[in-house]
Amino acid sequence: MPEHEIDNQLDKRLMQRAFDQAAAGYDAAAELQYEIGDRLIERMDFIRLRPKRILDLGAGTGMFSAALMKRYRGADVVALDIAPAMLQRVRSRGGWLRKPLCVCADGERLPFADDSFDFIFSNLMLQWCGDLEATFAELRRVLAPGGLLMFTTFGPDTLMELRASWEAVDGYTHVNHFIDLHEIGDSLVRTRWAEPVMDSERITVTYRELGRLMQDLKQIGAHNVTQGRPRGLTGRRRWQQFTAAYEDKREDGVLPASYEVVYGHAWSPVNKHATAGNEVPLASLQNQTGLPQGD
Repeated sequence: MPEHEIDNQLDKRLMQRAFDQAAAGYDAAAELQYEIGDRLIERMDFIRLRPKRILDLGAGTGMFSAALMKRYRGADVVALDIAPAMLQRVRSRGGWLRKPLCVCADGERLPFADDSFDFIFSNLMLQWCGDLEATFAELRRVLAPGGLLMFTTFGPDTLMELRASWEAVDGYTHVNHFIDLHEIGDSLVRTRWAEPVMDSERITVTYRELGRLMQDLKQIGAHNVTQGRPRGLTGRRRWQQFTAAYEDKREDGVLPASYEVVYGHAWSPVNKHATAGNEVPLASLQNQTGLPQGD
C-alpha cells in the first residue's frame, strides 16, 4: 500500500474516544453540522416516502433521529453510532412511549440482517469510513429493495486552509482525508445502487481567532485520527509557524474555514436479489416517489 494511503487510514479506537469525549458539549458546538443536516432534511420534502424502518447512520446525539421520528410517526428509528457516550444523549430524545432504538456499532460493519431498513439517513458520517465502497456495499445489504439512502459528507476542499497551513510546517497529516464527489458517485455505481444523484456546495465559516476554530473542532470530536498524524506534542515553534501560515489567509479581519459539503442519494434496486448485472434501475418508480431527475 502506498505510504500516503497508510497515512490516511483511520484509527477507529481513537475516533470512538474522541467522540465519547465530545458528547457532552457536542450540541453547543455543532451549529454547522446541524445546519447541513437541516438542509438534507429539507430535500426530503421532494420525496414521497413512507418508511417503516429507518436507520440514522452516525446519529451523534440524536438530533436527526428525533426529527425523523417526528416526520415519520409510524416508523421505527434506529440510531447507530460508534461512540457510547453519544448514544447516552440519544436516549433523551423522543417521548415516554416512543424513543429511538440505540445501537453502538461501526458503520462499516453493521449488526443487522439483510433488508432490515426502508430508509437510511446519514449526516456527516461517511467521511469517517476507511473504505467507502465497502461501506456502500454494506448499506445496500441492509436496505430493502426499493429503499432510499440519503447522506451528506465532506469533500476534499474541507478545511483546506487548515491543511495548507500545516503543510507549510511539516509533512504529517493534520487533517482527515476527504473523498471527491465524483469518486463517491463512482463508488455508488460500482456497488450497484440505482439512480444515484450527487451535488455539492461550499460553506465558509469565519473566525476572529484561530484558537476558536481549533476549539470548535475539538468540541465536536473532529480530531485528526489518521495513521499519519503526529504522535508527539506540537512544539511552540511549530505552532507559531502554523499560526503565522493561517494568519496569511485572514481577510477583512476574519479567518476562513471552508467546508465542501457533498449531498447524495440513491435507491436500492427493486429487484436487488436478482443475479448481478440483471438488476433493473428504479426509474419505473420515479413517478410514484416524486423524486426530481438528476443531471
